[in-house]
Amino acid sequence: MRLILIFAILCGFYNKTYGKVSLDIDKKLRTLNKPALKTIKSEDGDIIDCIDIYKQHAFDHPALRNHKIQMKPSVEFDAKTTTIPNNGSSKPITSQIWSKSGNCPVGTIPVRRVNREDIMRASSPSHFGRKTHHRYSFLDNALQHKANFNLTAERLREPGSNNRSEAIIVALGFNYLGAQSDINIWNPPGVQAGDYSSAQIWLVGGISNSFESIEAGWMVNPSVFGDSRTRLFAYWTTDAYTKTGCINLLCSGFVQTTTMFALGAAIEPVSRASSEQYSLAVSMYLDPNSGNWWLTCGNNVMGYWPGTLFNALKHSATAVQWGGEVYSPNVMMKKPHTKTPMGSGDWASSLWSRACFHTNLRIKDFSLQIKYPQYLGEYVDEHNCYSTKLHRDTYRAEPRFYFGGPGQNPLCP
Repeated sequence: MRLILIFAILCGFYNKTYGKVSLDIDKKLRTLNKPALKTIKSEDGDIIDCIDIYKQHAFDHPALRNHKIQMKPSVEFDAKTTTIPNNGSSKPITSQIWSKSGNCPVGTIPVRRVNREDIMRASSPSHFGRKTHHRYSFLDNALQHKANFNLTAERLREPGSNNRSEAIIVALGFNYLGAQSDINIWNPPGVQAGDYSSAQIWLVGGISNSFESIEAGWMVNPSVFGDSRTRLFAYWTTDAYTKTGCINLLCSGFVQTTTMFALGAAIEPVSRASSEQYSLAVSMYLDPNSGNWWLTCGNNVMGYWPGTLFNALKHSATAVQWGGEVYSPNVMMKKPHTKTPMGSGDWASSLWSRACFHTNLRIKDFSLQIKYPQYLGEYVDEHNCYSTKLHRDTYRAEPRFYFGGPGQNPLCP
């Protein structure tokens, strides 16, 4: 009789807990999946909803309740790509898979539909699409010492996170109004469940433990998307990923304006070793008239992060990072190390058509000139697992910043 009573109590507790989680998931789905004016079923299995641009999730944010949408930037990040030939060139990505099946009408935006299984893979509905807390200890000293600052020594002294491994090149020493690069597109093989692998740009401002950041590029993230496809992504945070911000449109904040590209949708084709190379031009820049940070991908002006979201990034960023990131519980010298690769999965020293790269790195500072960064520092959290290499094919060629690696290997057990 006592066992039956205990069993009944446990069942009641389980049903109550599960019922609350189920209700939380339902609420999250209603918030994220706004009523569609048109629905497109993509050949890769995604469902793209065409949402009224004025009813998108961004405007659920308390700071944006009375926000007047800005349909296009008042300035452009008009970075001219190099005319100096490299040993090989990559083809630009101009569309996504879903667009083969239809397009969204004017006055709407394409939004990838979220399903119940997506949210159930997260630790909780409130953590769906969010990164975990991180620390950039170099930011504090960089603000004081500007260009006379040894990034490698600072970061080696105090790692930023125990669940993230980065291989990056960083511009410091100025106040940045924008940045861009052409990001080589790959599909890194074997990204582990619960991990993600990204190639991206970061614009960062503030102090080490509560910095603000806007980010964009491509990622493979089975936890969020339920597969291992390479997907376009954007991110923002105002508190070092503690409570604010998210991937794409999975929380309110980013205001999308384009009808052509969908954040979170798959990118194809991807590069293959010793074969055709593909890239996506990504830029983020401040509109001085509105204070909004705009994102462009290829020839598409995607939308913007409203300036009212930020404090440290209200007028400029203090650091720009280009490179890659692997998230996993099994990084930063934990054994066994994750097998999740970064970039193409090959070492940076493999160079063209084998290693992933950023090229046409450009920044915009208060000189209002768009130019190659004057001060750059390379950094790798785990040099036996991932790597970097800034390389020119010839003396006059545009530099390429190669990065990546296999993760677990004999030197990174």
